[in-house]
Amino acid sequence: MLGEYPIQGHGAAEIAASVERAVGAGELEPGQPLPPMRELATRLGVNPNTVAAAYRTLRERGVIETAGRRGSRVRPKPATTGREKIRVSVPEGVRDMADGNPDTALLPRLAEAFAAAAGQSDREPVLYGHDPVEPELARLARAALDADGVPDGPIAVASGSLDAVERVLTAHLKPGDQVGVEDPGWGSVLDLVPALGLRTVPVGVDDEGPRPDDVRRALESGVRALIVTDRAQNPTGAALTATRARALRSLLREYPETLLIEDDHGHGILDVPLHPLAGVTHHWVFVRSVAKAWGPDLRLAAFTGDAVTLDRVRGRQRLGPGWVSRLVQRAVVRLWSDGAVDPREVAASYGARRDALIEALAARGVTAHGRSGMNVWVPVPDETGAVARLLHAGWAVSPGARFRLNAPPGIRITISTLTREETGELADAVAAAMGPTPVRTYV
Repeated sequence: MLGEYPIQGHGAAEIAASVERAVGAGELEPGQPLPPMRELATRLGVNPNTVAAAYRTLRERGVIETAGRRGSRVRPKPATTGREKIRVSVPEGVRDMADGNPDTALLPRLAEAFAAAAGQSDREPVLYGHDPVEPELARLARAALDADGVPDGPIAVASGSLDAVERVLTAHLKPGDQVGVEDPGWGSVLDLVPALGLRTVPVGVDDEGPRPDDVRRALESGVRALIVTDRAQNPTGAALTATRARALRSLLREYPETLLIEDDHGHGILDVPLHPLAGVTHHWVFVRSVAKAWGPDLRLAAFTGDAVTLDRVRGRQRLGPGWVSRLVQRAVVRLWSDGAVDPREVAASYGARRDALIEALAARGVTAHGRSGMNVWVPVPDETGAVARLLHAGWAVSPGARFRLNAPPGIRITISTLTREETGELADAVAAAMGPTPVRTYV
């Protein structure tokens, strides 16, 4: 059953650690069954309750799952096998269209903003016990949210969107709870949910956002939370339309106890309108990061939500990092107040590159998706073959496996630095890579 790998240990923590080490090393593979608890207890010479405690720990960490009489097995996609490892190594001379980064030429220069923030911090030092949120940042964020129709609520700050999502999930959910996630969707979220001991329920996505039928099935199945990307969805570029948002709000009203987490992924780089879902459930959070517009290394996201959720998140945050550096917050305020980034100009630049590639692919008979943001999603019949052929042709793209649960194969192309001259060449390469893998013959 376990091949050559022996589970070891006499205490629950030792047994759990032994299994987790084996999973991380690939000695126990995804889907592989574990011994029944009594059998393993006899083999190790311990009480069955000790093994039961070890298995419970492994379930809570997202390493294994238990299916009644069928016993326990390694999760199909355990938390220890991060999707970040599913990436293409980019050799020298190959054009990197896989990294998911913004165009650095469109990011603002930070020196002046940080110098001003440092000067303010010299005059007004931030000490223990001070407000964790810079007042002017809260004012700017709240004004922008009001303009976009996001319901009123307190403002909090986290170290990026993923940090906010994790804090919100742990504020409400317990290990074993189900979470509805977009499929294809942000690979980091698809890793985070099982890492928290939660169970992912895939929700299909089209150009207008999560599909209502899939959302309904997820809600009917008992998901405790639903994570939705409003605009610039990673990897497909989907953006919620007014019609889709109305349909999803109507569904969520039937399940008011669902925790709704919205990520406005491309805030600051978009020209498509926002259609928020927030406010139709008792507990909700709306998150905006500065990463795409002002720079990934700022590690800052502002978010709002219902009072209970925000109180829980801020209370737990005080017991951990305490707050996100007010120096960074003040620098962001300076960038925001000075108009360091013109969202219309950035949106137009990314939009032109994205549309040019989609049109070039269409002219070659290739369907692609990308209503907003920096990425184009191309469904392919053979994901591995397409990635390999493109790499051979001088183009590195992201394998769709980084972003999929049950969705069909695809590749993600980041267009943020794609030039007009390169567009036709890349479209030619993608079209050529779409064909079936050649059959090898040996003589």
